[in-house]
Amino acid sequence: MELTDLRLERPRDGVALLVLDDPDRRNAMSPEMTDSWVRAVDALVGDPTVRCVVVTGEGSAFTSGGNTSWLASEPDASVDELRTRMIAFYRAWLAIRRLEVPTIAAINGPAIGAGLCLALACDLRLAARGARMGAPFVKLGLHPGMAGTFLLPDAVGAAAARDLLLTGRLVADEEALGLGLVSRVLEPATFREEVLEVAAGIAATAPIASRLTKLALARGGHADIETALQWEALAQPVTMATADLQEGIRAVEERRAPRFTGR
Repeated sequence: MELTDLRLERPRDGVALLVLDDPDRRNAMSPEMTDSWVRAVDALVGDPTVRCVVVTGEGSAFTSGGNTSWLASEPDASVDELRTRMIAFYRAWLAIRRLEVPTIAAINGPAIGAGLCLALACDLRLAARGARMGAPFVKLGLHPGMAGTFLLPDAVGAAAARDLLLTGRLVADEEALGLGLVSRVLEPATFREEVLEVAAGIAATAPIASRLTKLALARGGHADIETALQWEALAQPVTMATADLQEGIRAVEERRAPRFTGR
């Protein structure tokens, strides 16, 4: 598969690594990178050997977001023409949410604007110490895009999302951790290796249980406790009927690591 400004690697069993690879432009989301992203995600969706996907950036940035020269490239276009272009861009990058397996945003450096939205579209966000994140759309004269007005409140709550979106300010490691924007802050020197260890641990869990758990937690989880109970009363028996459940119990009894097959 030919990819431009993007690499798809398989660094661990069951783990796929997507690397945004245009460091000279801080991994800005160019049309070429966008097309490659769609092809790569399509390939991962159809790959039964993938159990966890990690997204990160090459060089010093995760991604600076949409290419600003592209955003301003059609000053005479109509609103409808621009809407058509932007919604295609949003849907291309948010295709990561099509994956049924857990996804991790490994925020190795600045994640700005649409770049932060890409990170928010993943299930987990791990940040390198010093990495800055924010959605400074209003500072560019832009309304937020790429589902930022949904994804950011879902991650940090309405009040913190208003603060970040209306001021356009950036936050770093410990403040991002306190807001719930990221779940862990790791040291830069060992960042990618530690993220891949987390991903390998996820990939080693039972695939059916993992996918159903991700589905249960989608869109902020269930509306109320009764809805959660009804879902769990179906989903848990589904996993109880698998060979992986028997393997998991045997592994505990035999004091060894389980070998799950997804059956």
